[in-house]
Amino acid sequence: MHEENTLTPDAGVMPQIEEPKPSQPRGQLRHVIGLELAESLRARWFWVYALIFPGLVALLFGFSLTESRILGFMGLSRLLVTYIQVCMAILPIFVLVTTVRSVAGDREAGIFEYLLALPIDLRAWYWGRVLARFGLVFLPVFLALMGAATWGWIEEIPFEFSTLALYSALLLALTACFLGIGMLISVFARSVDAAQGTAFLLWLILVLFLDLVLLGALIEERIAAETAVGIALANPLQVFRTAAMALFDPDLVLLGPAAFVILDFFGRAGFLAWAVLYPTALGSLCAAVGYWRFKNSDLP
Repeated sequence: MHEENTLTPDAGVMPQIEEPKPSQPRGQLRHVIGLELAESLRARWFWVYALIFPGLVALLFGFSLTESRILGFMGLSRLLVTYIQVCMAILPIFVLVTTVRSVAGDREAGIFEYLLALPIDLRAWYWGRVLARFGLVFLPVFLALMGAATWGWIEEIPFEFSTLALYSALLLALTACFLGIGMLISVFARSVDAAQGTAFLLWLILVLFLDLVLLGALIEERIAAETAVGIALANPLQVFRTAAMALFDPDLVLLGPAAFVILDFFGRAGFLAWAVLYPTALGSLCAAVGYWRFKNSDLP
């Protein structure tokens, strides 16, 4: 007779049961990004926002703006000059108003009580929402820009790829800047109304303290031109506006005497690099401070 080959606890062989492994931070980050994207794609605000910029480009083409000339610029470059000026007016306030609802809205709705009970790292939750929001805000602007370049190439409208790359970098820096500021406001605000009010007030201050208001007031106080220009260039909107001007006005004639201070200190290439790096760094710093506050605060 053959003995049956059975495994029993007495035989010293126990089946090994694998314990469930905790979710990895990268997996949690991708999961949060996916949820944020899915939620935003169902929202009306995103589709309204996403249609604004392609519609604007189509409108500018419809007005035959590529056939006009300004300071020697014509073709697609003339259209992009107008496009980036409009983006400066629309993009910051829209990014602020929609972003400040992120953390403040969840706190007001009591979502954090459920969040603390889930196996999700706070870092993955916070930065996942930041990255998802950045993609949602920047992609429509960038795709509209690429759509204009593609149509210009099909229609054989003259333009320079270097100018297109600079426009893309400036828009990316502007988006990153105000996204970080919006997250910082959202973390500190205790309600959605307070967050939106603070965001609108900040945007209004930045608009009011552009070069015409700030430099005029400082000159009246007989402050050195270098100091006045330095204070003005701390405003990310002013930096973006001046860089946009430098793309079609290399000597910054429209700025008057302040142009000599800027070009002597930075140079044209140096200032364009500053216009990309400074807003990006400012937005990243604000987002990092917001995360530090978010991690160390009483969430509910």
